[in-house]
Amino acid sequence: MPQLRCERTGDVFVITLDNPAAANALDDTTLDEFNAHLDAIEATEGNVALLITAEDDKFFSNGINLAAMQDKGGITYLVSDFVPRLDRLLVRLAWFGCPTVCAINGHAFGGGALIASVCDFRTMRADRGFFCFPEVDIKLPFTPVMTDCVGNLPNEAARRRMALTGQRVGGSDMLALGLVEAVCPADELAATSLALAAQLAQKHRPTYTAIKRSLLAPRWQKWLA
Repeated sequence: MPQLRCERTGDVFVITLDNPAAANALDDTTLDEFNAHLDAIEATEGNVALLITAEDDKFFSNGINLAAMQDKGGITYLVSDFVPRLDRLLVRLAWFGCPTVCAINGHAFGGGALIASVCDFRTMRADRGFFCFPEVDIKLPFTPVMTDCVGNLPNEAARRRMALTGQRVGGSDMLALGLVEAVCPADELAATSLALAAQLAQKHRPTYTAIKRSLLAPRWQKWLA
């Protein structure tokens, strides 16, 4: 059964994480499906935007699916195989050739928070959900790519504190820290996020992409080799 859906609404492609039984945690199937959808979006001509969200009422994504990693060899597989694949997806999303928005509809932990961090803009549910980098508490250091994902967030003091403490930050505090563009009630988040993505989709795609990549280049260029 697919873990992600990809639908087009006007000029916006919406990728929806849809594996609530696993709290939308990330495994090899998730990455395979993500990359396939990104391939299709990249091949689309004209001005478009990408919106990433999730179906689950509680979780945007609970990060890496550690149970799935255990089934494939545990920490050895996680470190030697899965994490490098996740790193490549994160680089691809950061450098992606159109505007990207992440609608954080529930808890975004670990890898879920990293996916949100590399999007150009974020929105968040007001009444439920925390944004958190728990790696410091679960003894999983960031890779260099993941460190740059955290560095993509616009508030240096806030992102440093979150990375070093594992602090859980709710929607209203994320807005106050300048880490999201808007917070909304659950029943308004999809429409608000889609409207933002649709507005960005009107930008000239090659120009938007060139400007985005020029801003990212000092930090991200090294990962593109």
